[in-house]
Amino acid sequence: MDPSSIIWIFFAFLFFYPQVLFRYRLLQRYKFIKQFEAVRKTRAIVMIHRQEQLALFGIPLYKYITIEDSEEILRAIRMTPEDMPIDLILHTPGGLVLASEQIAIALKEHKAKTTVIIPHYAMSGGSLIALAADEIIIDKNAVMGPVDPQIGQYPAASIINAINTKYTDELDDETLILGDIARKAIVQVKEFVYDILKDKMGEEKAKYLSETLSTGKWTHDYPLTINKLKDLGIEVNTDLPNIVYELFDLYRQPVNQRPSVQYVPVPYKRGTKK
Repeated sequence: MDPSSIIWIFFAFLFFYPQVLFRYRLLQRYKFIKQFEAVRKTRAIVMIHRQEQLALFGIPLYKYITIEDSEEILRAIRMTPEDMPIDLILHTPGGLVLASEQIAIALKEHKAKTTVIIPHYAMSGGSLIALAADEIIIDKNAVMGPVDPQIGQYPAASIINAINTKYTDELDDETLILGDIARKAIVQVKEFVYDILKDKMGEEKAKYLSETLSTGKWTHDYPLTINKLKDLGIEVNTDLPNIVYELFDLYRQPVNQRPSVQYVPVPYKRGTKK
């Protein structure tokens, strides 16, 4: 065979193999989603944000909640009968407040039961979405997080605290504008959290939670564990269906380098001798 032909075949393989593999995984995911729906008798929607890689160059791309995500989830909810429950399997670091609020509103307004299922974590905007659901099912080691708004790379609450330590004439116009935006952002998120919680928790509890979660009491990545969520009065269910873990495994990304975590990838039974 001509050496140049071998080179072209090699590059064609590099181009098509990742796409074929991706299509195969996509079919596997749809299969598990259908199985999950059959067991739960629900419409299942999956939003999993993990590190993605470009097929050819291996450049990592980190995903988060976007307007495109909210468009797809709202479309899925519109396609669901009003009397059919919805399960949203959620794994996300958060993302755009607008997109998160749109998803939260759509879940809240759906007439049948809505459940958010968290196998690992749902931070920031993900927590906002979870709070809007009728039920939260969470792995016993999974976490949620505060929903305080971020302005650029800084927490809105921290911007305000920094401004409050100085006199106005010591600050430039840009800092003052950021402070004004930060105050408005906190008020807006606080009001939104109150609105989605007041009907199911009552006004007093909704006010307490909206204040606690939205105003920068903790750092933005503070983990709200099962015990912490219960202390706050947020009811969670830890009976997470096993099929969720199987579906979650299908979203693993291919490892092109030596993995940092390794183990024998089979479940051990109690009393197994090694």
